[in-house]
Amino acid sequence: MTRTLTVAAIQTSYGEDLQANIKKTADFIRQAADQGAQVILPSELFQGPYFCVTQEERWFATAAPWREHPCVTELAPLAQELGVVLPISIYEREGPHYFNSLVMADADGSLLGVYRKSHIPDGPGYMEKYYFRPGDTGFKVWDTRFGKVGVGICWDQWYPEAARAMTLMGAEVLLYPTAIGSEPHDATLDTAAPWRRAMQGHAVSNVIPVVGANRTGFEPWDNYPNGGQLFYGSSFISDHRGDLVAAFGREDEGALTATFDLDFLQTHRAAWGFFRDRRTDLYAALAGARPA
Repeated sequence: MTRTLTVAAIQTSYGEDLQANIKKTADFIRQAADQGAQVILPSELFQGPYFCVTQEERWFATAAPWREHPCVTELAPLAQELGVVLPISIYEREGPHYFNSLVMADADGSLLGVYRKSHIPDGPGYMEKYYFRPGDTGFKVWDTRFGKVGVGICWDQWYPEAARAMTLMGAEVLLYPTAIGSEPHDATLDTAAPWRRAMQGHAVSNVIPVVGANRTGFEPWDNYPNGGQLFYGSSFISDHRGDLVAAFGREDEGALTATFDLDFLQTHRAAWGFFRDRRTDLYAALAGARPA
């Protein structure tokens, strides 16, 4: 029997009301499930506005231990109700430490564990190092009811090493929840196309489907260039060739879905030989000869 996997990406806007954001996300999860989706990806930090545009102490109070975070406690039961897998992005607190994290809820509502964002950006409009420590979990591949799922978070998506590592760990699909948009220091800089191309490249190089879920909408901030941050949406699902099989524009809201034949992909990946022909001996020698 052929193994297939139907994935979904949610694209929408968010405000400061946590419960309203959870409900909005849950409504789109139901919509995606009605379309047959088995693994449904909301965007990064959907609990509220993307607060990393500035450095304000008040946002630390919105973090919570991963098992107790409201996004997890309210959406994990929905995963069980609908029989779907939900990668849930949260602001996590563990003791005195804070992380940009993702909790994987399997289709029975059980929590498979937490991934903490490995690469943390720090620049105008994206001052995440103030809020988050670099992740200490290593990359994760989750053996869910419907397939093996690898997840990176936003800035992780620019690193081909992360995609390769997760595929080597057995991932059958790569997911990237993100929050990315306008650049306050340069109004002419638009990274929407490179953002997509980077992940489409991961799809090609690893012969694997890739899903990118980004938020959309304008989020106002006092004393911020242009009055706030404009997120460019452009969420998508790419096949193993890097071709877009489903995509949103900049302002769309909803759920994208696509279905993949996992047995075909496994055979096709082997036929390309990308993993057969890896030169781990050479990589090790280069790593030893050059500074990190």
